[in-house]
Amino acid sequence: MLAFSEACERNKQPILGILRDELARSTRVLEIGSGTGQHAVHFARHLPHLVWQPTDRADYLPDLAARIAEEGTSNLLAPLELDVLHRQWPQVTADAVYSANTLHIMSWPEVEAFFSGVGQTLARSGVLAVYGPFRYGGKFTSESNADFDRSLRARDPASGIRDIEAVNRLAETQGLALTADHPMPANNQLLVWKRGGSGSSR
Repeated sequence: MLAFSEACERNKQPILGILRDELARSTRVLEIGSGTGQHAVHFARHLPHLVWQPTDRADYLPDLAARIAEEGTSNLLAPLELDVLHRQWPQVTADAVYSANTLHIMSWPEVEAFFSGVGQTLARSGVLAVYGPFRYGGKFTSESNADFDRSLRARDPASGIRDIEAVNRLAETQGLALTADHPMPANNQLLVWKRGGSGSSR
């Protein structure tokens, strides 16, 4: 049986609605932290103009590869190993990077490594789209997110919902400007940065 995430199943269609516009001019997407592969399969199928490159850490690759082999389309590539802390990322040319529900699982050094790696990988006029929960001005957007943060930190004190201001500073060091902050179901956001962009729509 293929690995399955209820959250991915619920959020894949709302996310697709945003990516359809935000990635309309992109051609090749690097997904960081593809997990079960549900997003990769769904987005590649419904965005046929994109070549979609899924990645994850080594321990997640067998389940990810199994889903892609069973459900993948011709524009969905075989998954590659990518650990954000590894100095050498896969040699992938991408004009878009996508990641969902990863930054609050990572430690802060991993978040820093994420943006550093994106900065080195992303094309000059590229797009970065990140989905997940965030804090604003140090405050949670809902009590459920505050509860979620407490559960994350109880399991791993290095994890936790990130402040958008701190995350945006990391993006800016890589020449990325926040151009959109899309409110999503279940108190999540879809943040979009672009090289050469300016100003947020939030």
